[in-house]
Amino acid sequence: MTAKALMIQGTASDVGKSMICTAFCRIFSDDGMKVVPFKSQNMALNSFVTIDGGEIGRAQGVQAEAARVIATTDMNPILLKPKQDMVSEVIVHGKHFMDMSATSYRNDFVEKAMPIVKQSIHKLQNDFDVMVLEGAGSPAEINLKDRDIANMRMAHATDAAVILVADIERGGMFASIIGTLALLDDSERARVKGIIINKFRGMRELLDDGVAWLEKETGIPVLGIIPYIQVNIEAEDSLALSSLRFKRPKQGEFPIDVAMIRLPRISNFTDVDPFFDEPEVGVRLVRHVKELGEPDLLIIPGTKNTIEDLQWLKDEGFASAIQKLAKKGTSIFGICGGFQLLGRELQDPYAVEGDGRSATGLSLLPVTTIFNKDKKIVQMTGHTVSTIFDTMSLTGYEIHLGQTVIEDDHCVPFMKLSDGRCDGAIAMDGQVIGTYFHGIFNNRAFTRKMVNQLRVKKGLQPLDQQIQSDAERREAAYQLLADHVREHIDMERVYKMIGIPTRAQFDPL
Repeated sequence: MTAKALMIQGTASDVGKSMICTAFCRIFSDDGMKVVPFKSQNMALNSFVTIDGGEIGRAQGVQAEAARVIATTDMNPILLKPKQDMVSEVIVHGKHFMDMSATSYRNDFVEKAMPIVKQSIHKLQNDFDVMVLEGAGSPAEINLKDRDIANMRMAHATDAAVILVADIERGGMFASIIGTLALLDDSERARVKGIIINKFRGMRELLDDGVAWLEKETGIPVLGIIPYIQVNIEAEDSLALSSLRFKRPKQGEFPIDVAMIRLPRISNFTDVDPFFDEPEVGVRLVRHVKELGEPDLLIIPGTKNTIEDLQWLKDEGFASAIQKLAKKGTSIFGICGGFQLLGRELQDPYAVEGDGRSATGLSLLPVTTIFNKDKKIVQMTGHTVSTIFDTMSLTGYEIHLGQTVIEDDHCVPFMKLSDGRCDGAIAMDGQVIGTYFHGIFNNRAFTRKMVNQLRVKKGLQPLDQQIQSDAERREAAYQLLADHVREHIDMERVYKMIGIPTRAQFDPL
């Protein structure tokens, strides 16, 4: 079979392409089709680990789950993870390829990547009924178009019908649509079969005249106007982080204050998301030391360059401030690079993090990290070993360079993993914890346990420990998003666009 293809492109970054793709993946799956997400090249700080130990963009992992299929590296064959200024780690089919400057990538690698991308396309086309492709940024960046392998070149390669998504919240929506179309070649513009206006707030009737003008001016139908919706689906990139696109931003005072440091090279920041679902918990993103205050829980997230971010912590005054908070009793939790930062020393004998020099960490955990050339990428399960959390089974994933060893017999590991290894460390009677386990807080019973410990510490009553699982929450979010999008767009027209005249040929699930 050759899969029908629908591609979602945007007038700019962060207009909602990932969410729209996720919705379409679930809609097509609900209608009985075997659907697969695809993004040829992704640049993201949040990644997803496949069951065979590959690393892809988190959005494609989310979309695969919404489509009810197992995520593979074919769904995102090229992943770029920013590591330093103008330097990114290039990941090919889930594995580290090399670190490259933006210039080298654009001039030397992009065309070499096309056979890799096409191989993935052909495999997916043969295995699925429908491909839902996601573009990157805008297809109309004229200074980049000759090396753009994420937008119209993919539409041509898959014979995809393209829907152009515009974000009405940004202002200038009509100009952005007209400008984008004007900068496309004739063959590219011919692929744009519909327009979606996203994130609408207000009275629908106020847009009617504008929509009528837009359709007359472009000859392209507006398939729908999607009202803004708050839905608990993970954000993909640093733009979402910098605009504070968390689940539901907290306002005012809350009994439990959770702060996360916004490291310059932060990665997998969605680890903190579950705290937004905890009652009476405020979550803050801290960029400057003056904003730090005295939180009940301080989270130090992952980073793409631990040693450089360690130096930043020292230069900005965070290092000494964190050490003072530990002395005052603040609970501190480091994940992946954050775990490494909490240690005594970081050694870089192979210069994988910089110039090869060692660095002194925050010294809140008696551990040393040695960076090596091999990257650990794996989904994992395990259980806590400290009496602080009883014995709780946990699932998550590891993505890291380096091996961390405990140097103090009195310090206990945080977890015992299913493969026999120990992970992490706990010190100061459980006040300071480090782990390599990404997704740790998605284990909702564990997170509630932590919140209750913080509540008891402040003289508050603990919350009910019986809570909805993360899998149940995600499933509800996918269905909510899909139903919302289906309600506000012309799905019958979408089916005809991609060459499926009716849903009747598929057996509903």
